[in-house]
Amino acid sequence: MTTVPAARTTGHAHPSDVKLLQALEEVVERELNRHLDVFKEWMPHEYVPWSRGRDFDGPLNGEAWASDQSPISEVGRVAMVVNLLTEDNLPSYHYEIATLFGRDGAWGTWVHRWTAEEARHSMAMRDYLVASRAVDPVLLEQSRMAHMSAGFVSDNRHSPLHTVAYVAFQELATRISHRNTGHHSGDPACDRLLARIAADENLHMIFYRNLLKAALEIAPDQAMRAIADVVTGFRMPGHGIPGFERAAVQIALGGVYNLRVHLDDVLNPVLRHLKVLESSGLGPEGLRAQDELGAFLGGLDGQATRFDERRAAILARRAAVRG
Repeated sequence: MTTVPAARTTGHAHPSDVKLLQALEEVVERELNRHLDVFKEWMPHEYVPWSRGRDFDGPLNGEAWASDQSPISEVGRVAMVVNLLTEDNLPSYHYEIATLFGRDGAWGTWVHRWTAEEARHSMAMRDYLVASRAVDPVLLEQSRMAHMSAGFVSDNRHSPLHTVAYVAFQELATRISHRNTGHHSGDPACDRLLARIAADENLHMIFYRNLLKAALEIAPDQAMRAIADVVTGFRMPGHGIPGFERAAVQIALGGVYNLRVHLDDVLNPVLRHLKVLESSGLGPEGLRAQDELGAFLGGLDGQATRFDERRAAILARRAAVRG
């Protein structure tokens, strides 16, 4: 059991937001304690294939990087870079949530714990990529500098509930992206590492999902509006990565993350668990948001079906050319 000091509210916060954060404080502490009870400590260095490592060209006069030095697949290479650069922007994410939730009480304890766990992910992924020579280390570093220099501003600053709703879906999306990247990587070491990271992301998702469930009980109309806004406008936090659009297409065609995965493996599981579309006791605003959400999901399913058909046709043409 973790004992945390009482939260101090920030003077610039909207009174209704302060009231909601205070109402959720007990839930945050309970979920924090649950998280710490089930979390399994692991060491990043144990998952990195250090024996593959050797000096690079440069001051140490080692061997220059070449794409054939690693067994990782092309889609695995692209997805790993996007996933790592997304994780790299942690300082901006920490600033966003620490500013919104505060650094005191259970909220602050969680924010710092979450940040420490996420930093472990980027550390392990970069060590894997460099030690195994899976990607060009020069381009990786240049991309990191560009992405982190641009920073990150959340799309979901409307209210604390928007942020809680966003991370409930985003943490699951990250888990699925890591897990599928490992499956498609062609390298057992990569698959093992990303499975370990995905397990952490799943615990983060459960924390935020349970918090969102409590918010639906405390402020159902506001929570339903936040969920509808987040789902209909969802973007992954790495959307500002240089070359993201092209990489996203490769990742989608490769089956790592696309519309069908997003709907079936991310949106629907969270929405079903929370019984969002079956929620009752809503006021006019909550009902409008619920209707908007239902209509959007129906349209998204149609888009995902059309994407599946296009993807199948593209893969068939590629197979014929190779063939």
